[in-house]
This record gives sequence, structure tokens and C-alpha cells, in this order.
Amino acid sequence: MRRIHPAWTVAAVTFIALLGAAGFRATPSVMLQPLHDEFGWSLGTISAAVSVNLLLYGLTAPFAAALMARFGIRRVAMAALLLVSAGSGLTLWMTQSWQLVLCWGVLVGLGTGSLALGFVATITGRWFVKHRGLVTGVLTAAGATGNLIFLPVLSRIVESDGWRTAALTVSISALLVVPLLWWRLRDHPADLNVPALGATEIEEPAKPAGGAAGNALRALRDAARTRPFWLLAGGFAICGATTNGLVGTHFIPAAHDHGMPQTTAATLLALVGVFDVVGTIASGWLTDRVDSRILLGAYYALRGLSLLTLPSLFAATAHPSMLIFILFYGLDWVATVPPTVTLCREYFGAAGPIVFGWVFASHQFGAAAAATAAGLARDQFGNYTVAWYAAGGLAILGAILSLMLYAGKRLPLLEQSVQGATSRA
Repeated sequence: MRRIHPAWTVAAVTFIALLGAAGFRATPSVMLQPLHDEFGWSLGTISAAVSVNLLLYGLTAPFAAALMARFGIRRVAMAALLLVSAGSGLTLWMTQSWQLVLCWGVLVGLGTGSLALGFVATITGRWFVKHRGLVTGVLTAAGATGNLIFLPVLSRIVESDGWRTAALTVSISALLVVPLLWWRLRDHPADLNVPALGATEIEEPAKPAGGAAGNALRALRDAARTRPFWLLAGGFAICGATTNGLVGTHFIPAAHDHGMPQTTAATLLALVGVFDVVGTIASGWLTDRVDSRILLGAYYALRGLSLLTLPSLFAATAHPSMLIFILFYGLDWVATVPPTVTLCREYFGAAGPIVFGWVFASHQFGAAAAATAAGLARDQFGNYTVAWYAAGGLAILGAILSLMLYAGKRLPLLEQSVQGATSRA
């Protein structure tokens, strides 16, 4: 039998690490109402803490990718999981809303941001040449799998033992992954004297010159001179607004407004994770075969149509129409990630993982804005109807931005930017 390439072991360990990070990201949707009931904080106040988490989750990604390039993937990933564990565990003693922002927003935001999709782009960029799109899809699906595992469990723990036990469960889960990373995760194929999967030669890693923060900012500066960056960032901001920010944070309380038990709503949201695993892996497979711009346009358009139908589907029970929405929407949840990672690498080359970190930051800006706006809309109007319709319209706009990438794909936009800068010099 042929020896299994160590890239698959690295991918497996990365998948588990992403599961650990996903645990706390699943927690806000089941803890909004318990925190409101115990402390009397408004949903807008609690959603603001979620927004801080989402913002830092995105802003940390490009700097974490640069830190991984300089100090190694394993060290950064281990430190990130320790932050997740600490932030989740410290919430057990909070009594003020600012402490929720500090623990839930800042500490966990920094930790999960370091294990975000920039982490995925770094792993697949270093370890895979063959099957890169497919592996990107599988690793992206880890977040959905984490929701699938943690959401129903945390929901039942919250109902039976309270939200503090749920927070402690997440803290311990993240902590248990740290020794596994130390044991099996490696920074480069050259560390094991093998080429990347699909490559023919061993490439010796070269540490980038300059500091990690400077490299991250330089990548942003160069990418921001190109049209593709702004189209990708705009589309991904809409992606964040219509997934993590709105549905991931507010689906359960919205369903509860219509008389649906929290455990039932949490199970439906977990089902989104089930179908997301299938959809994201399939998207990775398609990304290796179909133009990524076409895929993005289709994904955003279909998501928009599904969100426009959602307000009419809420009821006290999970009727068949809602289950059809869950299936359809779940397949599309983060199917946008593999083609977006591919396009960042296509447009920006070796800087692709860091540039994708900045594109992902825009994703979290959109998510943070939607999380807060939807909470405020619920406080103001007593329901989420306006938020659902707005999200549907935004998703259709995301489809238009993606097709604009396709319309200009033959233009050497990045080369034009570089040539223009050279001529000016």
C-alpha cells in the first residue's frame, strides 16, 4: 500500500481545530434569550457584544495569516484555542455587559479569528496543489460541522443546566484540542521532507521579510488598488451579513417570536449545518472544475431568493415548507468560500491567503453590522421581517458584484495597477 501523504493528517487535525473554534461561534444563538432573562440586558446590547466578536473574528484573520507565515501555523493555532477557552470560561463570572463584550467579544473574537478562513487558506496553500479546492471545501465545512455538533447539545445544556454550564463546555472542548495540535500539526511539508500533495519538488520555506503586521498591511495596500479586491470584499461582506450576522445570530429568537420552542429552532439551525457540510464540499469539488465567478453569482442569487421567502415560513412548528428552506439555504450557507479563496489566489498569487484574510474581514464587518441592525430592528418593530427582506435584497446585489468579476475577468487588472504605479514612479 502507498503511504498516506502527511497533508491528509494535517488537514484532519486542522478540521478538528476548526471544530473547537466553532463551538463558541455556535453559542450566541442559544444564549441571547438566557442572558436577556437573567441580566435584563436588551437584545440590542447583547447583539453588540456579538458584533464585537464578529468584527474581531474578521479583522484578526489577515494578521493571523501573516503571523502564521512568520512564526508558524502550529504556534498561532495553539495560542488561538487558548484564547477561545479563556474567553468562554471567564464568562462564568461576569455581572456587567462590558464584561460580556470583553470575554465574548474581544478574547473569543481574537481566538476564533486566528482560526478563521485565513487559517484554511494558509493550510491548503502550503500543503495542497492537487485537490486544493476540495480540501478548502471540507475544511470550511468544519464550522458547519461544529454547529451541527454543538448547537443541539448547547441548547439542551442551557435548558437543563443553564448557560454557564454551556460556556464551560465550550471552554473545555477548545482546550482539549491544544495537545493534538502540538502532536500532529506541522507548518510546512518541508518539515517532514516531503513535497506538497500534487507537487513534484520540496520547497524550502522562506520567512517573509518585515513584521507580520507590516506584511498584512502591505498586502491590503496592494490589493486595494485593484477592482477585483473590492468586488470580492463587497460580495463577501454581503455573505457575512446574510449568514453569521443575521441567520446565525437571530434565527432562534425569530423562531421563538412565532411560538417555536428554542430546542426546535436550534435543531433547525443545526440542520443548516448538516446541509452546509454537503454544500460546501460540493462547492469545493465544483471550484476545481467551474469558473469561480459563475459559482459565486449563482450562490448569492439563490440565497437571496430563499431569504425573501423566509418571513412567511415562521410558525410554532417546523412544517415542511420551513424544512425545504433549511435544506436549500443550508446547501448555500458557506458554499461561497472555496471559489472566493480560489479567486484570491488567482488574482494575488502568493499573497492570496493574506488578501483573503482581508476579504474575510469584510465578511465579518457585514456580519457585525447585520447582527446589530437586526437586534435593533427587533427592539424597534417587535419582529425581524424588515431584516429578512433587506438580507434577501443584499444577497441579490452580491450576485451582481460576482458577475461583474466575470465580465472583467480577461482584463489584466492587477497588472494594470502595478504598471500604473511603476509609470507614476
